[in-house]
Amino acid sequence: MDSSVSLEELCRRLKASDRAAFEQLFRLLREGLVRYVRALIHDDTVAHDLVQDVFVYLWGLRESLDPSRSLKAYLYSMARNRAYRFMRDERTHAEKHAYLKQQETARTPGIEDLEARLDADALTQRLRVWIGELPERQREALLLSRYHALSHREVASVMEVSPRTVNNHIMRALEHLQERIQTFEPTLMEP
Repeated sequence: MDSSVSLEELCRRLKASDRAAFEQLFRLLREGLVRYVRALIHDDTVAHDLVQDVFVYLWGLRESLDPSRSLKAYLYSMARNRAYRFMRDERTHAEKHAYLKQQETARTPGIEDLEARLDADALTQRLRVWIGELPERQREALLLSRYHALSHREVASVMEVSPRTVNNHIMRALEHLQERIQTFEPTLMEP
């Protein structure tokens, strides 16, 4: 079944206060929204709470929904705004978290770490760090597009920019990651 059609139908039913449609929408999109928010704030518990808040808020404004607009993009936009509000309110916590993360990545690796870098898990972990190093807008566009399967148009709606800008952000992010992968030497001790 085409997801845009089913989401449009769910939106119509939700607008009519159909609780079953709300539950179906929740089950369909919750996990992707949680992963997206988790990628922004790096806290699983808070990500779940913020996504829960998004759905509670959605139920409260269900009658004003427009089924012709992308409900998925709307929910991702709401989740993004909740996450940014949380980060703004918790700036001290975020700075402490960043410091601890920096300390963790700055440790000197042992022999086991050097061996572990040779397998795919090490490269995957390094890729996560490299994605974290991307400028905020590039990282967000990449995560929404590649990890959450939003179209460029939906990403543009969430980020409140043009699809061309989304494409530019993604291309720059991919170029940066490609450069990092090409220079990745598993036998060198990287931070």
